[in-house]
Amino acid sequence: MTVNRMVRIIAGFFILLSLSLGVQASPVFHNVNWLWFTAFVGLNLFQSGFTQFCPMDTMLKKLGFTESC
Repeated sequence: MTVNRMVRIIAGFFILLSLSLGVQASPVFHNVNWLWFTAFVGLNLFQSGFTQFCPMDTMLKKLGFTESC
């Protein structure tokens, strides 16, 4: 699996998890402050689109994931 694919999978998982923990209508609601984590992930994805720098990208490369197929 490539780094780009893993970044998208992890970001999507974090967003869905933090939304389920932060939205009051969710059955697993914990605290509204989880929505800050959703905003952090979204802003990180947004800035990485412009700067080509993503901390998760760097971590996955160090863990041995390939950059392309």
